[in-house]
Amino acid sequence: MFLRTFGWSFAITAVGLIAAGLLWGAQGFGIVLILSILEISLSFDNAVVNATVLKRMNPYWQKIFLTVGVLIAVFGMRLVFPLLVVGLTAKLNPATVIDLALHSDKTHDGLTYGQYLEAANPAIAAFGGVFLLMIFLDFVFDEKEHNWLGWLERPLEKVGKLDALSSVVALVALVLASRFFAAEHAETVLLAGVLGLITYLAVSGLSSIFESGLEEEAEREEEAEKSGKSVVQVAGKAAFFLFLYLEVLDASFSFDGVVGAFAISNDIFQITLGLGIGAMYIRSLTVFLVRKGTLDDYVYLEHGAHYAIGALAVILLVGIKYHIPEIVTGLIGVAFIGLALASSMMRNRREAPEDEKELVGSGQ
Repeated sequence: MFLRTFGWSFAITAVGLIAAGLLWGAQGFGIVLILSILEISLSFDNAVVNATVLKRMNPYWQKIFLTVGVLIAVFGMRLVFPLLVVGLTAKLNPATVIDLALHSDKTHDGLTYGQYLEAANPAIAAFGGVFLLMIFLDFVFDEKEHNWLGWLERPLEKVGKLDALSSVVALVALVLASRFFAAEHAETVLLAGVLGLITYLAVSGLSSIFESGLEEEAEREEEAEKSGKSVVQVAGKAAFFLFLYLEVLDASFSFDGVVGAFAISNDIFQITLGLGIGAMYIRSLTVFLVRKGTLDDYVYLEHGAHYAIGALAVILLVGIKYHIPEIVTGLIGVAFIGLALASSMMRNRREAPEDEKELVGSGQ
């Protein structure tokens, strides 16, 4: 199952690195490899959160996530989307943006493509930061079957019963970020942050509406089939909005990687290839977690991933003014996942039946 799930990732890695070596030599090979590792380290927690959503989708949509979703992630979010951001924030026409991207040393009004993208960071960080913050807040305020940090999560679950609390907290965080970290770009940050909140509410809300109808549709399966409105069609709508949710989530995670990649290379094709290889592994890991049932076996992994998302949201908002090294962002995510995995393993040992403990102790 491992090779079947990661086969395409291994193949694309080999082809991508060979192409990098042929096109740009040893230096290009090294840059693409480093960018791939950077993307994986920054988005490992993304895979865990993706898996919590993907397991609610049928096998057909899981395949869509691995095929169409990969194309959107690699070419859409890591190539086309940055071009759109630069064009909109700098008010440049598409031809100029593409020309700057293709010629990394070329300038327009004294700025290169990478510098324009860096200048767009306040809007990017505000949008992604608020979107990720909403994911974190909705998780910690919601009642959960298992609590990892009970001393923190149980009180938050109680106050989370207040309507729209997540949105209120996110808006307060946005206002504070615009006040203390974006004095010169306060209007841009506020607008981008509100758009991030609207996007989250719209996509997650629509997917929830269709998901809530699945149970009712299942009970009326025979009537639905007679009327020509199949349960599969309704499930497909729910899965479609979950798919959109995953793509926006992936975009939010990719923001810091795309911007940070320009510190390693100014070549947009090297960046796209490197980050694209990393994105393939994140998607394969997501599917592996679902098929292996890892989230059911290690119940605190989801908690660790969401705390990592909360930390990334804060880093994005603080990063509007202060540069946070990408290595810090990656290590924080890995640390939360590692601690959650260790806690899950300890819990499994504590709750294992006595006969299983005896077998483990005897080495059988």
